[in-house]
Amino acid sequence: MKKNKHFHQSITTDVSIEEAFEKIRSPHQWWTVHFKGKSKRLNDTFTLRFGENKFRFKVVEMVPDQKLVWLTIHSFMPWLKDRSEWTGTKIVFEFSKTKNRTKIDLTHIGLVPVIECYGVCKVGWNQYFGESIPALLSKGTGIFFDD
Repeated sequence: MKKNKHFHQSITTDVSIEEAFEKIRSPHQWWTVHFKGKSKRLNDTFTLRFGENKFRFKVVEMVPDQKLVWLTIHSFMPWLKDRSEWTGTKIVFEFSKTKNRTKIDLTHIGLVPVIECYGVCKVGWNQYFGESIPALLSKGTGIFFDD
């Protein structure tokens, strides 16, 4: 694995692009119930909390049913040497059609193998993007690993 390769993962689903986009831009349905703020429009800001970990995001790009980008404007992870390691990173969701299915690509720009949280954060994304979002899209309810 390249040391500067940003974390990337893809999933496919039978739901429409419109439904997938709408549900993903509502992180309180799949990431954590500890959500404050707004995440539906450009320039909205929101905060997510997992125990002592706290993140604040800003919606910096939104192309309906195609692309959604969140900039991490504040992060606090007390278990890391650099407690603000995610600050300045971007979480990018891209939506496309593939053989009558919806493909969703996640790229976490700045989450690269050389940073301290990469291994733990990769596991987290595998849970939230790889398990919780598919559950939300197929069953209507995400999986919350932090409650």
